[in-house]
Amino acid sequence: MGTRTEREELPRLCARGHHAIEDDPYKKKIPGIVEAVLESLEEENSPDHVGYPMIPSQESLLKIVDLYMTIMMPGYYGNQTVDWANIRFYMGDQINRLYTILNNQIHNCFMHECRVPKANCADCAAKGAEKTLEFLEKIPRLRTVLAMDVKAAYQGDPAAKSSEEIIFCYPGLRAVTLYRFAHELFLQGVPILPRMLSEYAHSLSGCDIHPGAEIGAPFFVDHGTGVVIGETAVIGKNVRLYQGVTLGGLNFHSDSNGKLIRDSKRHPTVEDDCVIYAGATILGGETVVGKGSIIGGNVWLTHSVPPGSKVVARIVESTIKSDNGENT
Repeated sequence: MGTRTEREELPRLCARGHHAIEDDPYKKKIPGIVEAVLESLEEENSPDHVGYPMIPSQESLLKIVDLYMTIMMPGYYGNQTVDWANIRFYMGDQINRLYTILNNQIHNCFMHECRVPKANCADCAAKGAEKTLEFLEKIPRLRTVLAMDVKAAYQGDPAAKSSEEIIFCYPGLRAVTLYRFAHELFLQGVPILPRMLSEYAHSLSGCDIHPGAEIGAPFFVDHGTGVVIGETAVIGKNVRLYQGVTLGGLNFHSDSNGKLIRDSKRHPTVEDDCVIYAGATILGGETVVGKGSIIGGNVWLTHSVPPGSKVVARIVESTIKSDNGENT
């Protein structure tokens, strides 16, 4: 805390410091920097959104995720003291809150795509309400799918002690749960927000799953870190992936003007009951991993394999040097 004399001296020192900052010759250059930044806003392709309608809010996104996870897994997320005496009121409140905030953000998404610099758009507002209600009606089915994913995680990982451990601790489940939310919005044609959801899940879990991918249930991602699943990937039922797996594009086709063709299938198909081990890379829109196949760790695969295949990487011989420098 300092002595009494030191405490009395402190305001005078702070005052002198304040004047010193105001007299700082370097700070006088800031107005010029401001003008230069403003001029850069006038440049073509300037990355700004000045003067256009509101875009989706990152802060609101976090609230949406919290409400969604609470509705999907009440008692695990949100108020953990909820019981059967108050569950109807509690769930009604959570769903009503999710409707309000999700409606507002989907409205903003359509306003952003509308590109009309005005405060209101009746069509965008109607789309926001319709798409929000359409999604909320899918929640019971999504909860059934979630239960399947949790069961698959428990059956697929001998380290799992309980469903509670999986729900609280497994980043792969969190990523897949948020993917399924984003995927439904993607199918409904909601712009921007599905990618925001998937990138938020990416930051939480280390799993990068594009909302456009088609993934059956149950689906289990063990460990999760470094998993990448591209937009046009198709994954069947009862598939298990381990960390570092990539389902990616092999090459990108362009039209006669050199522009990327964006609607083609660029990512592989993995049929039912497959297991893909850590570090495997599977590429190409025409690549199909047949039903029941096992793809070993670190495999690089760019062609289809028939059902029931076992694909392993060639073993690289290791050299171990002893203390005396001899190879063993």
